[in-house]
Amino acid sequence: MNQQNQAFFSPFTLPNGVELKNRIVMAPMTNFSSNPDGTVTDAEVDYYARRSSGVSMVITACTYVTPNGKGFHGEFGGDTDEMIPSLKRVATSIKEQGAKAVLQIFHGGRMCPPELVPNGEIVSASDIPAEKGGVSTEEPDVKPRALTEAEVEEIIVAFGETTRRAIEAGYDGVEIHGANGYLIQQFFSPHSNRREDRYGGRLEKRMTFPLAIVDEVKKIAKEHAPADFIIGYRFSPEEPETPGITMEDKLKLVDTLADKRLDYLHVSLGEFFSKPRRGVEDLNKTRIDYLLETIDNRVPLIGVGSIYSAEDARKAFETGVPLLALGRELIIDPDWVQKVAEGKEAEIVTEIDKNKQKELVIPDPLWNAIIHTPGWFPGVS
Repeated sequence: MNQQNQAFFSPFTLPNGVELKNRIVMAPMTNFSSNPDGTVTDAEVDYYARRSSGVSMVITACTYVTPNGKGFHGEFGGDTDEMIPSLKRVATSIKEQGAKAVLQIFHGGRMCPPELVPNGEIVSASDIPAEKGGVSTEEPDVKPRALTEAEVEEIIVAFGETTRRAIEAGYDGVEIHGANGYLIQQFFSPHSNRREDRYGGRLEKRMTFPLAIVDEVKKIAKEHAPADFIIGYRFSPEEPETPGITMEDKLKLVDTLADKRLDYLHVSLGEFFSKPRRGVEDLNKTRIDYLLETIDNRVPLIGVGSIYSAEDARKAFETGVPLLALGRELIIDPDWVQKVAEGKEAEIVTEIDKNKQKELVIPDPLWNAIIHTPGWFPGVS
């Protein structure tokens, strides 16, 4: 192994005492490959198994916690106890390969396609549609219905219930999906949250819903899970909309989350070294630098974003981030970690090979999304 890469392969202990065998994590990525009823397919299970032997932890694609939270075609569900056997299939496939299995739990809010939710009724913090070209653009201009306070509380409980199902299905942890313009972020955002009750208003009140979900998930884990059950939280740094979340806003939320005794925070970035657009004094500092400075070693941060080569990873780790997630690169080359460990980094593949779907164990729906989305993957044009 190249000695410069040794840092990737040292164990890392999470705050709850869980030891990860190395510093590389598989990022959560939507794969569009579940059955219409929300159960997982054989192809999906095989896809996870193929990518779980090198990394220390696999964070699954998001699973919806309520029927009106389904955000994607081919998304798998965690909204009823009947889904536990399905959830278990993914957890088992990951753990059998030696990685920790973490279920990402989610509600799509105003970004849910109407045809996927009961009665086609889209819900959100307020009745503000998403903007075209904003953080989330799958269903722009669809006007959502504002959730009542009672419904908000039901969704908070649903996040806890899906956590219980994850525990019963054998997952090592859950990741609360508070990123990418979905419901949790919608409550924190001044663009999508115009409420005047206890869930809206000034920044601190817009934190109420995200923090209530964290508390509910922690409560359920304490009641039902072993002490080493992992709880993480994923967030996006900013929004382009005005009004919208600024870097300053997000650093205040991160500062609060860092004191919640979570096992990690996970930033969602397209580019690891991207810089803030507004809300901080120095726009030449990277978002990662601001986040690490704000967190100040209180909780581990998982970095992510266009990491393809071992050199990319080395540069990312030089920032001081303790854990690094690979997303698209593990689809392109499922053996990335093993190649680096064996000193074969020159053999890493960084562009998708359109002739190797079967070898790469990529389900048809995900494969079709890859090859028909120019620019989504390196080599796809």
